[in-house]
Parts: sequence; C-alpha cells; structure tokens
Amino acid sequence: PCPLAALVALSFSGAIGLTFLMLGCALEYYGVYWPLFVLLFYFICPIPHFIAKRVGEDSEAASSACRELAYFFTTGIVVSAFGFPIILARVEAIKWGACGLVLAGNAVIFLTILGFFLVFGRGDDFSWEQW
Repeated sequence: PCPLAALVALSFSGAIGLTFLMLGCALEYYGVYWPLFVLLFYFICPIPHFIAKRVGEDSEAASSACRELAYFFTTGIVVSAFGFPIILARVEAIKWGACGLVLAGNAVIFLTILGFFLVFGRGDDFSWEQW
C-alpha cells in the first residue's frame, strides 16, 4: 500500500473527527466549549507507547511488562476521553446532543491514531520516525 495515500486518508479522518468535536462545541444550540478539554486526551494518548517503545527497544520479547503497562495507561486515557463528555452531560454542563457529537469525534480520532500506528509503526523503511 502507498504510504502517501494512507497519510492522506488518516489526515482526512482526523479532520472529520475534529469536525465532530467542533460541532459539539460551536453549534449555537450547544454553545459551550467544555468538550474541547478532550483534546488533551488526544495529545497524551500516544505518550505511553512512545515511552515503552524507547525503554523496551533492546527487548525483542513478544510481551514485556513495560509494553503491557503502556497498554494499560493508554486504555485508561481512551476510556477517560469517552467518559469525560458523558460526565459533563450528566451534570448538565453540556447537552446530550453535544455529548453524542464529541463521542463520535472521539471514536474517529482514536481510530485515526490507531491507524497511524498500524500503518507507520511497523519499523520498515517507511515508518513514523521519518516524520
């Protein structure tokens, strides 16, 4: 598969996910920008993977404690990103429609992040380290 086409598809899906997030905040009916705090979860989501990759570089084992701990922290970050808008809607800080748009954006963005690591994280000639 062409890496450039994969990069364009991932950029497009990331833009769609961010559009859902912005619609959940900026539509006049919703008009509250609290869901933008979900962006923090998007930025910190790959950090455990980067740390585990750096620390566990010398180990070629199929499973290591460091990698499993990174999976655990990443899962906690993703679950928190989905829970945050639900909690905001439950305490009526945002409307449930905005919550649905943010959850849809979360799903698209996290699948985009996963797709990025699946396409560019193989360690072949064309990997994410080149970006």
